[in-house]
Amino acid sequence: MDFRIDAQCERARCATLSVGTRSVKTPTLFPVATGAAAKPLTPQQLKDCRVQGLLVNAFHLHLRPGEELISRLGGVHKFMGWERLIISDSGGFQVFSLGDLGKTTDEGVLFRSPYNGKEVFLGPRESVKVQEKLGADIIMAFDECPPFPVSYAAAQKAVERTIKWAKVCVDVHTTSQPLFGITQGSVFEDLRRRCADALRELNLAGYAIGGLSVGEPKQKTYAICAFDASHLPEDRPRYLMGVGDEADILAAVKAGVDIFDCVLPTRNARNGQLLTPSGRLRILAAAYKDDHSPPDASCDCYTCRNFSRAYLRHLFASREMLGPILAAIHNIRYVTRFMERIRAAIQQKSLHKITSPQQLWLNTSELF
Repeated sequence: MDFRIDAQCERARCATLSVGTRSVKTPTLFPVATGAAAKPLTPQQLKDCRVQGLLVNAFHLHLRPGEELISRLGGVHKFMGWERLIISDSGGFQVFSLGDLGKTTDEGVLFRSPYNGKEVFLGPRESVKVQEKLGADIIMAFDECPPFPVSYAAAQKAVERTIKWAKVCVDVHTTSQPLFGITQGSVFEDLRRRCADALRELNLAGYAIGGLSVGEPKQKTYAICAFDASHLPEDRPRYLMGVGDEADILAAVKAGVDIFDCVLPTRNARNGQLLTPSGRLRILAAAYKDDHSPPDASCDCYTCRNFSRAYLRHLFASREMLGPILAAIHNIRYVTRFMERIRAAIQQKSLHKITSPQQLWLNTSELF
């Protein structure tokens, strides 16, 4: 793996992240393709929206259809028809989100599959081996993600397990896939520092900031993100997991974060919410029944170039499958355009002047 910083604006940076023959320009957001599909789009539609990479989930792919099958069929890239970069999540967040359905020990988590009810054990060894079989470009260490609010003692226990499990992941990892660690510690700075320092000692290929955007106040999210980023290596990629809101992305990029992932662009699309520079457009509103304008006149996506708000409203009102597809095309392209503008602002050393996402949608002469 190669990580080359190309431009900086204070702590924000543009970089090129390369793994083998695949590369992405950062800052960037990876749409979530949990079960090897970014609902409801095809790989070609994602490429047309200028998506650089996707996130798949080891937890779900282990349970269905299984990493052995995916490996036999040529690995996750070939399996899902996506030749660009793929990160596989370790499954830690999903396992711990099961709550009382899972039993946690220092070795891992025993839980019942949400698909067939069978007992399954997943720990750091199992997670790494699943991810190695899947064949993603970048794999993640298994971690314990506590909920919010959480007591200091529980957060501390999660940090110690996360550190222990990261060491196990390093020990059992046998392929050339870059392994990223994940910091935990909830909103406690001393625990965050403890986790970051311990993971740095492992000399991992990259570092993710985990356990944020799980219910804590926004300003606390921003403060902890900036604190964590400042204690992670400058020469390695930093990845804020599960964050895709524009204001959150802007704040994190300013703190030095390079990679994001989020389900919101496609989830919002399936619920009839289209992202625009002036806010979310709820397409089922009666006001759009006779509206012949595109969802976003400034957008170059297939949806905005060809269809009206009235047509999209009709599709959603009629529950046509095409509605969520066209909305997702727009939302994904909206996000990639947003990241393109962030990269441009960093390259022009003007990102520090931007105080809100709306400012990034000004025309080029106004922005730069």
